[in-house]
Amino acid sequence: MEDRYHVDCCDFIHAHEEVVERVRRELPGEDTLYDLTELFRIFGDSTRVRILYVLFASEMCVCDIAQLLGLTQSAVSHQLRALKNVRLVKSRREGKTVFYSLADDHVKTIIDQGLEHVRE
Repeated sequence: MEDRYHVDCCDFIHAHEEVVERVRRELPGEDTLYDLTELFRIFGDSTRVRILYVLFASEMCVCDIAQLLGLTQSAVSHQLRALKNVRLVKSRREGKTVFYSLADDHVKTIIDQGLEHVRE
């Protein structure tokens, strides 16, 4: 009986060695791949994506984001901390209030390209 989960191996080891070597040289390092994985993991939570959308429109404080999205300030603060840890949002203090905004234009580009992909 054939094992349906068995994966056939190539008949030749490194049959296309030049391709394998070129791709190996271009492959990012493990630390970079880990950081990329963490970045994409952050987008796996709809609350965080909603917060990013809010910040597309305007810089906002935790209270305003919480009110707009119908969340607790604690929940918003927790998600903002995660977004800040992967450098998707930044903050600035004005008196006692901390305002959050997108860290840079790349964040909107990532979301826009993701949306384009899911809408195809």
